[in-house]
Amino acid sequence: MRWEKGRAVAEAAKEARKPSFLVVDHVSRTVPDLDQALAFYCGVLGGRELYRMGPLDAADMPVGADGRDWMETHLGVSGACLTLAMIAFGDGIRIQLVQYDKPADRDEKPPRNCDLGGHHLAFRVDDVEAAAAWLAGHGCTPMDAIEIDAGPLAGKKNLYIVDPFGLQLELVD
Repeated sequence: MRWEKGRAVAEAAKEARKPSFLVVDHVSRTVPDLDQALAFYCGVLGGRELYRMGPLDAADMPVGADGRDWMETHLGVSGACLTLAMIAFGDGIRIQLVQYDKPADRDEKPPRNCDLGGHHLAFRVDDVEAAAAWLAGHGCTPMDAIEIDAGPLAGKKNLYIVDPFGLQLELVD
């Protein structure tokens, strides 16, 4: 049934006018502990919390006519319980931090950068080495710096760093 609905949507999409995709609204990261993540992303990195929602538990929400719970219908995760917070950095990027408490079978190991769904957040900083040292003092694990000596990024320095939750960050100058 789910496949049939997806097929119907795909067929209707062929006839639809292409909408305008205006701007990226936010990036979402799943974290093991929302309060600890907020302390790091706001207290250490300088973000500001815009709002918090939850916990939102599928067990407390209506089941759809097709028998699926709200979380499965809307997020693709059956039986989920989550709490989220939206944070912002300056006037730019907004990051949604999400803590899932259910389902019990969720994978708690982050993907590597090379794995499907692997990703990182890159922060532009005024001094890559100083930022790496600051973050190392706040529970992060820096890798070796990448010094770029040729091509369109010649003279730039980048450094990957793992945050206290095992998630990848990148520092760029």
